[in-house]
Amino acid sequence: MRIYGKMAANAVAAMSYLAESYADKGQPVATLEIANKREISRPLLGKVLTTLSQAGLVKGSPGPKGGFALTKHPSEISLASIVKEFEPTDRPLACPFGPNYCGNHAPCPLHDELAAFRAKEKEFLEDTDLSVFQYANSLEKGA
Repeated sequence: MRIYGKMAANAVAAMSYLAESYADKGQPVATLEIANKREISRPLLGKVLTTLSQAGLVKGSPGPKGGFALTKHPSEISLASIVKEFEPTDRPLACPFGPNYCGNHAPCPLHDELAAFRAKEKEFLEDTDLSVFQYANSLEKGA
């Protein structure tokens, strides 16, 4: 189940690849490489990377050896900091009884479960940083 939308999901995918590729100083990775490895269209990836660059999460460098790199160590970039650039993170609960039910009546039968899910989602995004992708990459390589 996807907990966030397409743009945020593609941003996390791109950032996860940059985290996997991160070396001591975060060398730039070509956008074509990111697009191919994460199966993201180049136009969509361009939009995602522009937004992430404006947010200060990545930096771009032009030229044949250019590309994009993380601006900080992967352990310093949470999933929440990425997702918030593409999705409202403080949106109200979507009540299955309609937008005006909870708060105007007794809470709906799903209110407590939805609130708990939202809290868990927020905690997961805030507590998970991009270093998990470095670890996953080291397992793949047998390190």
